[in-house]
Amino acid sequence: MLIGAGMLMLGALVRFAPGMFGWFGNLPGDIDIQGENSRVFIPITSMIVVSVVLTLIVNLVGVWFRNR
Repeated sequence: MLIGAGMLMLGALVRFAPGMFGWFGNLPGDIDIQGENSRVFIPITSMIVVSVVLTLIVNLVGVWFRNR
């Protein structure tokens, strides 16, 4: 239920405050190749940032549950 509530809040943020995530996909290291009829977008750096943040959150929650 907590994960669902978190996803709901994240969805509301994306919907009602889209400027908060304007950095996503625009960091150095994100690959954006545009051709005449195609586009390839690979957000490598953005995914690394998201991975680090989620890892920190999961570890902090795990430590909190372990110390209860």
